[in-house]
Amino acid sequence: MTLGISLTTVTRNQTKQFLRILCNPFQKFLSLSQPNSLNLNLRCSKSHFSCATLQQTPHLFDESSQPDLAQYNGLLFDYSRNNKKEALNLFLGIHSSGLPVDGSTISCVLKVCGCLFNVTAGRQVHCQCMKLGLLKDITVGTSLLYMYMKTENVKDGRSVFDHMEERNVVSWTSLLGGYAQNGMNEQVLELFLTMQMEGIKPNSFTFAAVLGALASGGMVENGVQVHCLIVKFGFETTTFVCNSLINMYLKSGMCKDARLVFDGMETKSAVTWNCMISGYVTNGLDLEAFKTFYDMRRAGVKLTQMVFSPLMKLCANHKELGFARQLHCRVLKDGFSFDPKIETTLMVAYSKCNEMDDALKLFSMMPEAQYVVSWTAMISGHLQNGQIQEAVELFCLMNKEGVRPNHFTYSAILIAQPTISPFQIHAQVIKANYEKSSSIGTAILDAYVKLGNIKEAAKAFEQIDEHDRDIVAWSAMLAGYAQIGDSEGATKVFMQLVKEGIKPNEFTFSSVINACAAPTAPLEQGKQFHAWSIKSKLSDALCVCSALTTMYAKRGNIDNAYQVFRRQRERDLVSWNSMISGYAQHGRAKKALEVFEEMQRENMEMDDITFISVISACSHAGLVDEGEKYFNMMVKEHHISPTMELYSCMVDLYSRAGMLDKAMDIINRMPFPASATVWRTLLAASRVHRNLELGKHAAEQLISLQPEDSAAYVLLSNIYAAAGNWHERREVRKLMEQRKVKKEAGYSWIEVKNKIHSFLAADHSHPMSDHIYSKLDELKIRLKDIGYQPDTDYVLQDIANEDKETILSQHSERLAIAFGLIATPPGTALQIVKNLRVCGDCHTVIKLISLTEGRDIVVRDTTRFHHFKAGSCSCGDYW
Repeated sequence: MTLGISLTTVTRNQTKQFLRILCNPFQKFLSLSQPNSLNLNLRCSKSHFSCATLQQTPHLFDESSQPDLAQYNGLLFDYSRNNKKEALNLFLGIHSSGLPVDGSTISCVLKVCGCLFNVTAGRQVHCQCMKLGLLKDITVGTSLLYMYMKTENVKDGRSVFDHMEERNVVSWTSLLGGYAQNGMNEQVLELFLTMQMEGIKPNSFTFAAVLGALASGGMVENGVQVHCLIVKFGFETTTFVCNSLINMYLKSGMCKDARLVFDGMETKSAVTWNCMISGYVTNGLDLEAFKTFYDMRRAGVKLTQMVFSPLMKLCANHKELGFARQLHCRVLKDGFSFDPKIETTLMVAYSKCNEMDDALKLFSMMPEAQYVVSWTAMISGHLQNGQIQEAVELFCLMNKEGVRPNHFTYSAILIAQPTISPFQIHAQVIKANYEKSSSIGTAILDAYVKLGNIKEAAKAFEQIDEHDRDIVAWSAMLAGYAQIGDSEGATKVFMQLVKEGIKPNEFTFSSVINACAAPTAPLEQGKQFHAWSIKSKLSDALCVCSALTTMYAKRGNIDNAYQVFRRQRERDLVSWNSMISGYAQHGRAKKALEVFEEMQRENMEMDDITFISVISACSHAGLVDEGEKYFNMMVKEHHISPTMELYSCMVDLYSRAGMLDKAMDIINRMPFPASATVWRTLLAASRVHRNLELGKHAAEQLISLQPEDSAAYVLLSNIYAAAGNWHERREVRKLMEQRKVKKEAGYSWIEVKNKIHSFLAADHSHPMSDHIYSKLDELKIRLKDIGYQPDTDYVLQDIANEDKETILSQHSERLAIAFGLIATPPGTALQIVKNLRVCGDCHTVIKLISLTEGRDIVVRDTTRFHHFKAGSCSCGDYW
């Protein structure tokens, strides 16, 4: 024990008294609970009281003084308001000196125990109450109730309340406030009703406690009814009751109702103004918040600490650097610069205004630099300004300084990958025992998803506490499966989510619908989730509509995609881009350009993705002049710098049109080295247009960038084969074998009755193989009868023409179509997906099959959709 003064200054009698006090078990515990304080009866003998208001107080414990209970209680009350630790010490002196105490004394010290969160001391005072027979005192009972509720011992507090012989409105209000403080909001409403049924009339403090619980519990409907009671009981003009009403309405998003209460108040305190400003900021009504602050200044209301944080958030939201600096000056002038919350919001405002130097200066001058929130704010500020390395260095320094990161810190620093490893951060999180937190678990999950490591993402998801998994975590897991095109995994997670009683939101539906856009996803699955979103009244949400548009377009149903797009009440940039891109993939260039023109009329802001979609549409339709026009428009009118993807689109535009010289000119004029995609595009065009020299050059460049990519070798060997240069073709194939590069096998698949059927070229593994080849023979005869002649130039092997015809007739897409014809009723549309580009001969054959069989056939290859109908294709034989 550390004593405040030396025992040598204490008289012999006082020393004996002090030792006697220490032998008292009750005194001993309370003295230990305040190690840096000395009992007041010792301190009074040689020194004045530390509190200025008590400096003239006589030596209460001198033997010559006559004990005066009222004097002790007055002193105790004074200390309880100004210095609660000293109040507890004073009670020790009173108790140990054997002086009498009454209900007022006990009541006061119980409230002190509650404020100090010292439940052990409170329980011992409770015992004293029982010994002294003071439990019947309603004031003591209410204070006991307050102490237990304040220290989160709700069960004990309720037990005290239930055993009280008499209860008044203060007792009930303490009970209601205790339940509200401990988050038991529904019970607050039940108790409030019980209170009225027992004939207890609520006072203004009762209403304030109930409104706080209703606000926290989101029970605004009941709050409106309580508002009516407030008017009925005549408390509608009480300032702090009105403050509680304003708070409840703002937390429920009912800003107009909050404003009506605010405007109807006769007297507005600083808390009232602060509440309105903070509520407007929380609800995104920034302009109203600014106006309210302006009105507050005009009304001459003194600024308090509470008003600065929401105002700083406004500055951060709107990057109002000038206003932030003015507020900073005001903070310094009013002496609030010591408040870490205000300093942190100032740092955030400077960070959002791209003034990292000012934020760093403020951080370095903070008296509490070890404050974890300020470290996290600085790390986040660096990340938001693209200073990833600085953020990582600050995070390392934070650990070195012994400041323990919290869940916000870990969530923020995970954005810094690949500079920082998610595996390392995950290890730290587990060590800090944060892995079960939903916010951190979701951030780790998202980091793994961005790495494409869905296995580790799923592990992180499973580590999150089952009761703490919120809808954000579920949506992130779904987004991970959608990113890798695993519709089966996404569907399982979605069904698990529903099974556990979690209500999907618009982002959940958006993620699972995006997963259904994968080529391997069942065709009807996306439609089922569409129907589910309609049932949940979320189908009109912006992100859901964009996901539906993309899903229908990628699954071959461009008309349904357009219907969703047309029904959208609100469209953002993603919606427009999805529709233009969808039409481009389906070869409907005119429709894509019509949507683009409509987008221009709507004065929508465009980005590079918009022009990639537009130029791709022109490329697939051979609209070279239009493509050039839109590229120039992008640069000159919209001031968008061309990216690698945009240059690649222009190379594709010229290459498909056979303008290989212009394509090379684009490559030579690019401000950065051409990517593998650019060279692959040029190589494919060189094969189609049989430009051997350019093809060799493109292949060399592609192989140097991606030596393991089989496409470069295959395309180059095909160029040699088409030119009849079989020796060079064999050399390329030999090089592939030496480098262990394997050609990707071509395969096609079709969905029939919710089951996927896959086929390789010349595949005989399907159970209905005999029927499939029989159907192919039948088709071969019928097609030759109407003039079909196989184009054996597409078989790039040095073999007889008869063998080449056999190879062509057994391509994977023909096997899939033949199966579809025998496995579905006549007239049923067929949809085929192929992992490689459709060859020219198969394209001709499928056109003829659509004519002779009377079927609509949709084929999706690596570049686009082909819609075959009545002997023609949507691509116009240009692809």
